[in-house]
Amino acid sequence: MKSYKTKGVCATEILFDVKDNHIVDVQFVKGCQGNTLGLTHLLRGMEVNEAINKLKGIDCRGRGTSCPDQIALALEEHINSEKK
Repeated sequence: MKSYKTKGVCATEILFDVKDNHIVDVQFVKGCQGNTLGLTHLLRGMEVNEAINKLKGIDCRGRGTSCPDQIALALEEHINSEKK
């Protein structure tokens, strides 16, 4: 599992696993349990770019980011690291 330290949200970290460009698992450390559990269930099996396109830019309470936005950023970082 890869780890992503979040910024500006209640969840402090996102753990995720990607295989063959599809999300295998996502776990949020802290955060709103119902919302993060819902995200986890929705994202499992989803293609990485589809998840990024759907979640990037979602705002939570004027913070300029959200847990969905943070997972999108984590997945973008994953894609960029795979290209190197």
